[in-house]
Formats: sequence, structure tokens, C-alpha cells
Amino acid sequence: MSLSEITVSNLRCIEHAELHLPAGLTLIHGGNGSGKTSLLEGMFILGRGRSFRTRNSARLIRRGQAHMRVTGLVSRSEAEAVRVGFEVSRAGTTARVGGRPAETLAELSQVLAVQVIEPGIHRLVEEGGYRRRRWLDWAVFHVEPQFVDLWLRYTRVLKQRNAALKTQAATVGVWDADLARLGESITAARRRLMERLQPYWHTAVTALSGLEVELHYVRGWGQEHTLAEALAASRATDELRRQTHAGPHRADIAVRLHGRAARDVLSRGQQKLVAVAMTVAQLRLLQDVMEITPTLLLDDPAAELDGERLQRFIDEVATLRCQLVVTSLHSESQLFGAPESTFHMDAGRVLPI
Repeated sequence: MSLSEITVSNLRCIEHAELHLPAGLTLIHGGNGSGKTSLLEGMFILGRGRSFRTRNSARLIRRGQAHMRVTGLVSRSEAEAVRVGFEVSRAGTTARVGGRPAETLAELSQVLAVQVIEPGIHRLVEEGGYRRRRWLDWAVFHVEPQFVDLWLRYTRVLKQRNAALKTQAATVGVWDADLARLGESITAARRRLMERLQPYWHTAVTALSGLEVELHYVRGWGQEHTLAEALAASRATDELRRQTHAGPHRADIAVRLHGRAARDVLSRGQQKLVAVAMTVAQLRLLQDVMEITPTLLLDDPAAELDGERLQRFIDEVATLRCQLVVTSLHSESQLFGAPESTFHMDAGRVLPI
């Protein structure tokens, strides 16, 4: 599985760009503001239906334009390829897989397994649980495909319960049984993934940081109760605040060093290495368990890492069996070896080499 072609139109500073990519290493170089990161953003969007830089899709549209569009060809084998596309307009977003509208954005991930390591990856450790839940759920989806259906059904019931809390509090209990059943299933799937991830995690975090950092799944309600019991116990609080407080939508992955939150004791560079270890461990698990060959996007990989830390980073990424797309300020960059293909970007345009 690799991204062999991509066409980007009206994405941030990029008016139009077309690239043919090898299954191995690609280098995209250019100055600051040239559009390198936006090009990676387009590749990420093809596999996720969202950006890694913003949660507001309208910001992706080039100034003065009505829509943004990204299309690509994903090679699954020498004989099989699937065309995918994603478009953002002022009216909303649409996705297509194999020439037909996608029912959910998860269909994009089924075709293209893509991850990114970028200068802001430390936020995976530093910020709240939203990013870590997304990180975890992406892997759970690949290992247990039925997880997407569980999550969509849970989200629908959660919205209905929250709506009832705002308008008809007396009917809230109608939704509790379904919410509890789906929530427990989601939690069980996440826990299974975390258990399978642990050996990959310990290997990656030791090699990258040398620190004994631990990952623990925190399910989103107290350990002493079932979710049904937790929903009943929090009913008064939920009615007061008009929001459901217990459930896997409030789960987190605790990142701890010697019992303390990692974000409180690690430097920015250490946080970055721990976050990279989370990503590397995840990709190795998918390779071994699902035989997936992912696409890994590396945006300015040398940022904020000194010589020793950068070398650890290079050594770990080099062992991954995946398609690599790397950006750099320098055309001669060979952090991960000689690229099979090189592109130069300037002012949002891909220039011939």
C-alpha cells in the first residue's frame, strides 16, 4: 500500500500541484513558506479526511477560491490501485473512494494508512486527551474494523442523550442502556489494542528516549463501576451541566514517567521523542499484525532535536518498512538515505529538478 500519485488544487498556498511518488523515499525541499507542509497536509487528508494542522476545514481553502480538492492513486499491489479524493467547499466536505461517494471518512483510512511526524507532534504528550484518543482509535480501527461502526453508533446515541439533557431531562434514561453497551465495547477494543501495543511501545520509547515512560489507558469513568452505573451516578451532574460526563468519549492515554505526568517533567525535545515513539510503536504493530505498509510523512524531522536525539530518531524511522515522504529546507538532505524522487517547492508551486 503506497500513495503513487497525488493532485492538489487550491490547498492553502498551492494553486495546483501534481506528483508521482515512489514506494520508497521522497524528498520535498524548499524555503520556509514554500508550501512543503501544505503538500504533506494534502497527503494526510487523503487518508484521514482531515488536516493535522487545523480542525477547521474551511481554512484549508486557498484564498479567494470556492473549494479545495485533493485526489490520489493508492497502489495496493502491482495489479491493483484505488483512486481516492477529498474536497472541501463552503458547503462542507465530500470524499470519494474508487469512483463512488464514501459513506464515512473511515473508508479513506481503509485505502491509505498514513501517519505524520511534524514539529508539533509533542502536543500528543503535552495537550489534553483529544489528540491521544485520535491516535489510539486510528490503530484500533485498523486492527478491529468493526470499531468504526461501534464509534459512530455510540456518537449518535451520545448526541441524543446530550440533546435530551438540554431539552427533556426526564427522558435521558432512555439512552443509557445503548450508551453503556456501546461504550463498554469501545473500551474493550481500545484496551485490547493497548495490550498488544505495549511491547512495541517499550522497545520504541527506550530506543528513542532512554526513558521509562509508561502508557496507560484511562477509560473515562471510575474503575469501581460499570458504565451503566457511572451514568446513573452522574445523572444529577449531567442534568446540571447538560452534558454526559462518563464514557469513552472522555477517555485518555496517561503518559507517565515515574508516576508523574510526562508533560510536567519532560523537556520539549523529550516530549517530541516520546510522541515519535508512540507513532513508531503504532506503525510497527500494524505492520506485524495487519501486514500494512503505511505512508509516513516527516515534516522537517530535524526540528528541535540535537545531534544525539536526531540520530536516535533517524535510526528508529529507518527500520520502518514504509513509504517515506520527507520535507527539508535543503536539497542535499539525506537523513534517511538517498531519495528515490526529489521535488522542489517555491511559492506553492512544484518546480522541476
